[in-house]
Parts: sequence; C-alpha cells; structure tokens
Amino acid sequence: MAFNSIHFRSQFPSLQCEGVYLDSAATALKPLVMIEATKDYYQNVATVLRSKHTKALALDAQYELARSLTADLINAQYSHEIVWTKGATESINLVAQGYARKNLNIGDEIIVSELEHHSNLIPWIQVAQQTGAKVIKWPIEIDGTLSVDCLQTLITPKTRIIAVTQMSNVTGFQPDIYEISRIAHQHNAIIVVDGAQGIVHHPIDMQQYQIDFYAFSAHKLYAPTGLGVLYGKADLLEKMDCWQSGGKMLKSVSFTDFEPANIPYKFEAGTPNIAAVVGFYAVLDWLKSIDNFAATHYTINLVKDALIKLKTLPDINIHSVANSSLITFSIKDIHHDDIAILLAEQDIAIRSGELCAQPLMQALNCKGVIRASFMPYNSSMDVDKFILAIENAISILK
Repeated sequence: MAFNSIHFRSQFPSLQCEGVYLDSAATALKPLVMIEATKDYYQNVATVLRSKHTKALALDAQYELARSLTADLINAQYSHEIVWTKGATESINLVAQGYARKNLNIGDEIIVSELEHHSNLIPWIQVAQQTGAKVIKWPIEIDGTLSVDCLQTLITPKTRIIAVTQMSNVTGFQPDIYEISRIAHQHNAIIVVDGAQGIVHHPIDMQQYQIDFYAFSAHKLYAPTGLGVLYGKADLLEKMDCWQSGGKMLKSVSFTDFEPANIPYKFEAGTPNIAAVVGFYAVLDWLKSIDNFAATHYTINLVKDALIKLKTLPDINIHSVANSSLITFSIKDIHHDDIAILLAEQDIAIRSGELCAQPLMQALNCKGVIRASFMPYNSSMDVDKFILAIENAISILK
C-alpha cells in the first residue's frame, strides 16, 4: 500500500498548530484513535483479570488481545512471552533482577555496547555489583559504529549476557542484531536488546533473530506513556524469579510461602496500566493499515534533505549516521542548550544535552548534542522551518 504522508499527519491532533515537533525520539505524538480509546476507557472504567461483570469481561478480552497483537508485531511465538511493564527501563531491570541476578556468578561477564542509553547500562552495572560479575565495554569504532569483529575479541568463556541497542538514540546507528544474536548463542550467552528507538521504524522478528529478551516502551510507538513491553523466550521467563510481588501474580499464598502464577502474570503484580494497554491496542490495530516500510522510507528521505541543508551552515559537526530517522549535531563555540532554547522560542521542539548516554558522549568527545528526530508525520515544511530556525539561532549566538 502507498504511504500518504498528508493523511497520516492529519491523524495527529497536536499537529493542527503551527509548531514543528522534532522530538519523537523522546516520545512520539499520539494519533486520534489512541486518544479516543483511552478517553473511552476512562468513561467506561473497569478493571482487568479480577471482576466478572460484563464490562470487566469485555475489557479482559481486549487486554489479552493487545498482548496477542504485540506478539504479532514482533513475531513472538506465544502471546504469553509478552510481559506488560511500565516502560523499557523497567523491562530491562526485570531481566537484570529476575534473570541475571539469579544466574550470574563471581567473574561472569556482561558485554554492554558503548552506544547504550543509561537504561541498558545501569541495570547491568547494578546486577554486576550484586553478583560479583563484570561489565565489559564493547567500544564504538572511530565512525561511531559497532564492529562485530570487535565483539568476537571481547567474548570469553565467562560471557553470559550481551546487551545492545537496536538503534542508538544518539547516533541512529543500528547494529547487526541478527549476527550479534548468532554469535551470542554460539558462545552460550544470551542477548538482551533495547528496542526503544528501533521498534517504531524497524520491528524485529523474534523467531528469525532468536533474541532472548527484547524491551521497548509503548510511548515511542504512538501509544500512551507508562506502558512497556518485555518479550522473553518462554523457557527463560519460566525460570526467572518474580521481581515484584503482590496482587494477581500468584496461584496461592500462606504466611510462609507463595506459588507464583504462570507467565506472564507472575511478573505483573498489582493493577496494571489498563488505559495504556487499551490505547496501545488501538494503536496496534491502527498500524495494520500503515505500510511501515514506506513510512520509514519517507522519514529517512526527510532526514536526508535536512542533512543536506544543515551541512551548508557554518561550523556544524554531525554525529549521527546516514540513513537514520534522526540527526544529532553540535555547533562549534555554541552551547547545545542555547540552540534548543532559541528554537523553542520559534516553536520548534528538539532535544539537547547528553541524551541519557554519558559514556557515549565521552566516546564522541561531546559535552552534549542537538538532536532532531523525525517521524512519518513530519513534512518537508518542517525541515525548512527547522533549518531556518538553526540559521537564525546561529546568527544570534555568533
């Protein structure tokens, strides 16, 4: 099916104003179908997996259908391999505390790429401190990419986990996840992939890639905040310890012990973010009508146009890779936050700073960057306004 950018853009109410939104790597804008679904839930509120009245039972079915649609999105083998969390950060922490803490021993090694967002670094530092394991840095190359050959030199008989992003939130680089997964399993290690940035542009096939754990946040995929997904292979989830406990994550309990529920419910203690799951269901159903490949191609072409124009400006240093949905750059002798403030005054939303990736910033020899991230709801007019705003900001600051 052809991608109609004008029709796609029209489905986002927040774009009816004059501003330009180029901060989608932080959170995506929300389509009307999601907004209406969430509103409808709160107007007809019920809980899930507890009550037996009509509204609750209907909601139970929708709640589990959302899980099935999520499994379909990433081609998980079973819907019960999908665990609801509050975000990608919690998903990775669940793996660290529920799987790694139980299975790591003193001297074991966790390879973590230098590209990682703090959410896919700090949980591994923490669990290493708890178990006596070691975090091994997988450094970036001079061009900001990751080398699979380098990974091969880092792996030892002590390697237990390889943690890597699907797409860097700073450079936009996408590692070869298929090859990394193959190498990990060849050395009896597991692979944990942070899909927060990649899921919206390039959903990964879990069975084809044989990924062990995959985490992402719904809000990056047009859905509500406060909802995340952890995919895990069923056999690994079965062996994991519960990280949080309370209501509805058990089969039976006494004052001396409890029996956890089956997966995924043993990881979903307490009342879940029902409205977010309902909103996510609406988004997943809506996405069936979108040609994601064509939408991503359109987005990357916008970025290419923006890059060509941006590179004509003085003292611009580009830090992102080609064929990405985002641009990160710095400007000689100008602070990144000054640019962000001046663009905000022109009603253009971008991101500036360390982007929750301090070790990567150190590797790039940057104190901070300016990031413009694009989605299929952006337009060529957005590109022109963005470039003009950068020109104006440079003329003021210099």
